[in-house]
Amino acid sequence: MKHAARHLFNLYALSIFLGLMLLAGCDQSATTTPAAMPEDPVFSYDQAEVQGAKPWTSENFKNNPDNFQFVIIGDRTGGANVQGTFGLAMDQLNLLLPEFVINVGDIIEGYSRDKAELNAQWEEVEAMATKLEMPFFFVRGNHDVSYPEAREVWRDRHGPSYYHFVYRNVLFMALDSEDAPRLDPPPGMEEQIKLYNRLQTEDPQKAKEMLAEFMKDESIVAGLSKPIEFPEEQFNWIKKTLEENDDVRWTFLFMHEPSWENPSDSFKAIQALLKDRPFTWFAGHLHYYDYDNIDGREYITMGPAGASWHHDGPGNVDHITWITMTDAGPQIGNIALKGIFDRKGLDPSLFGAYDRKGAVMPEEQQKK
Repeated sequence: MKHAARHLFNLYALSIFLGLMLLAGCDQSATTTPAAMPEDPVFSYDQAEVQGAKPWTSENFKNNPDNFQFVIIGDRTGGANVQGTFGLAMDQLNLLLPEFVINVGDIIEGYSRDKAELNAQWEEVEAMATKLEMPFFFVRGNHDVSYPEAREVWRDRHGPSYYHFVYRNVLFMALDSEDAPRLDPPPGMEEQIKLYNRLQTEDPQKAKEMLAEFMKDESIVAGLSKPIEFPEEQFNWIKKTLEENDDVRWTFLFMHEPSWENPSDSFKAIQALLKDRPFTWFAGHLHYYDYDNIDGREYITMGPAGASWHHDGPGNVDHITWITMTDAGPQIGNIALKGIFDRKGLDPSLFGAYDRKGAVMPEEQQKK
């Protein structure tokens, strides 16, 4: 009897033990995270098909996720060309798909005190910019804010005259080279711009002669030779922005007029604030591409993107600047707009806009 009772007790104990083990196993299986499935490789090939020598040079692809690309585009106005180069450039940028685009000023003709006219000009250019599949950042140029009325329109449409943003640990600063009081433009500037733009179509040679005379005007020469000052309020903002972003991997600065060509004391003070950090500076205004290396830092004056040409030479090129930001700093490449066309090939009817040689008019239009 005792033997039977002991046997039953042992069976009971064994069943409890097995039950506890089963529960423990269930709990463990519930909390154990299954092994992650391996990701598909970025690059693969049939190793049975390709053995030994390979028909490619490397498997070190330039696909660092920390790298990014953006585009800078120069002046549209100061005599926007009749072929509409800037508008076409928006379509071209959509082919390239940078992450964003920054302009260096002079995007409307301006030099009007009529707010309705100024707003109409902004609506025209914003209709072009909003065709882009990526953000477009504005920078103030002299044509954009030529009179107090134009400054008010800017403020209503675009807010602050200078600003900054950080993208992927890179600081972008849009400065206002038009902030300090400037010399008054020549009398009748608005009418001269309209006449020049009309002559581009009616008499291109006369338009060219008119522009050459305009660039000799004493007020224009004086304005170009006057150093650009940065008022105290903007200088303090620059100083504060740099101090608050002292750990970024690079700094890009943008403004309209290339102040380094004839530096003022306030500009030299800004350079002193930047001396211990890597940076690259971009401007426009001169409608001619130029490169300067000052104390080991790069300063680039953009060529135009539809604006009138002011000088003869290789800097006369409608272009964009393509920048790839890498861990080692920016890689900078300039692309002539005439070298960008879609998968269908170059459209001969648009070649004048690409190359500034004038589109060939259909024969029936030439007879009119």
